[in-house]
Amino acid sequence: MKNLKLLNKTYLLIILFSLFFGFNAQAQEPVDIWNIKEKNTIEESSVIENSEAEKILQNSIYEMQSQKDVELGIEEDQTLASNKIVGLYDPAENGLDINMWSKSNGDQILNIFKRINKMNLSKDASEILDILLLTNAHYPTTNISKDQFLELKSNWLIKNSNLQLIKKYLLKNQMINEHPKLTRMLVDDYLSNSEIKKACEIFFKTQDPIQDNYLSKFNIYCLINNDKKEEAQLLLDLKKEIGFEEKFYEKKIIFLMGYTNQPNIEISENTILDFHLSHRTNPQFKFEPKNSTSKQIWKYLSTSNLLDDIKDIKLTDADKINSIEKATHEKHYAEKELFELYKRFQFNINQLLNIKESTKVLSAIESRALIFQGILITTEVEYKLLLINALKNSFKSEGNENAFDVELRAFLKEIDKNEVPSNFTSFYDNYIDEDKAKLTNIKINNKVLHQSKLINYFKSDGSSKNITKDLNDSLKKVKKNKKYFLSKKDIILVEALKSDGIQVAEKFKDLYEIKNSEIPADIQIFINSGDMAAAMLRIVEVIGQDELKDIDDDTLYFIINTLNQLNTDPLRNKILLKVLPLKV
Repeated sequence: MKNLKLLNKTYLLIILFSLFFGFNAQAQEPVDIWNIKEKNTIEESSVIENSEAEKILQNSIYEMQSQKDVELGIEEDQTLASNKIVGLYDPAENGLDINMWSKSNGDQILNIFKRINKMNLSKDASEILDILLLTNAHYPTTNISKDQFLELKSNWLIKNSNLQLIKKYLLKNQMINEHPKLTRMLVDDYLSNSEIKKACEIFFKTQDPIQDNYLSKFNIYCLINNDKKEEAQLLLDLKKEIGFEEKFYEKKIIFLMGYTNQPNIEISENTILDFHLSHRTNPQFKFEPKNSTSKQIWKYLSTSNLLDDIKDIKLTDADKINSIEKATHEKHYAEKELFELYKRFQFNINQLLNIKESTKVLSAIESRALIFQGILITTEVEYKLLLINALKNSFKSEGNENAFDVELRAFLKEIDKNEVPSNFTSFYDNYIDEDKAKLTNIKINNKVLHQSKLINYFKSDGSSKNITKDLNDSLKKVKKNKKYFLSKKDIILVEALKSDGIQVAEKFKDLYEIKNSEIPADIQIFINSGDMAAAMLRIVEVIGQDELKDIDDDTLYFIINTLNQLNTDPLRNKILLKVLPLKV
């Protein structure tokens, strides 16, 4: 690598130190496809010379920064550091507390997370966990380190893959070094979508030296891309002085820095950054993806217009067609492109008239092409549905179910539901509904207590007029109506109102009072000890993979009871409005 030769080594060291501390671093059994029943698819350190200057450089440049801070009398207060408040949400938004982790025992938190991580949380459970982890609050300190707690956050956000949430969290809190895996996930996603500017913005907004090796390489590339080559060279020289050596990366950087005009045609798929540099440094870049090619690279090829044109694909190239089917499943090719390819297959009239029998002697690709063509020419509803189902099952059997998704619904939309035979009703409803807007307007039904106008209290700020009178009047009617049975959801509504200070006449107590709290003992212990975070984590675990609307009334009762005791009214109200009202 061509290093900057500004002065001799001693002067170079002095200049590097002054520059490093002076400027803001911007940077670190074969499947039966004809079955109409649905089935579940389930660095090496290099040796450095022994001069005094190089001994210093062997130490981490970040340790030097700490020493400099001490000399300047600004040594960081470790207590303040451990109590740093980071997050996205104001605690008051959901009735939470800035000290909600203060009484948490790290061993218990880690154990609950260990169980949660084994689940595929529902959308409702995921939303609550997002709120809990991303609310501005002090870190827990008992039996858990700051790094362990941040690792919990990173691992959850990565698993949940909500990139917009990750972006907001990282940019607001400037935590590249605390969350390197999270940052890498975000910048890699931007790069795979060919959004280089957005990826680089992540680095240009931080003031701290980037510690992670991969992210620091990405930052150096971004500096070059932003025409800040001197800064990029400085950071690279610093990395090399402390042992960095990656020949592939350095060759690409040499070309991008303009030290050579000779393109480097070597291609690496190790990381999306390596692959992008392979593309960027080779004007004649050509890459043939395979089934083993990563999703990120497929996406990069798609967003960079580097995928083959469907019209140029040979029908005899089964491996290529298989990779296109997989890429369609992952939405890198449009479904219409794949099905245009299927239309090019030639079948005789006998095969088209006897599709089910013909598929027994054809390859899987040919069978899908034949079935697709059969769907196009068939007018009889039941047979068309049989073929649509068979094509869907064929894709499912190879793990490419989403390759036939948009077009499937398009076919179903052409069929009048009244003409669908009873044996295909479930199949039809299952797929046609995915494209329908869900109606969630609340309909007031005053014949049922938990669906009555009382529900409007939870939509407001809790200051609805006449709520006390309305509640007692409603309970009076219930008591008079001997045929009305007060359900668990009715009791949930009454107790939520009582928890907010709404007065209920003593004479109605026997209607709704439940002697046993029904709250699991460990959750009640968390509540009694003021450990809000652990109690909330257990609620997430209880909800698990179920959506709130599907949870049984007894479980829902103790969830709301827990939230009542924790005084997390805003969050509780959101849940109540999901599970109590009648929706239309």
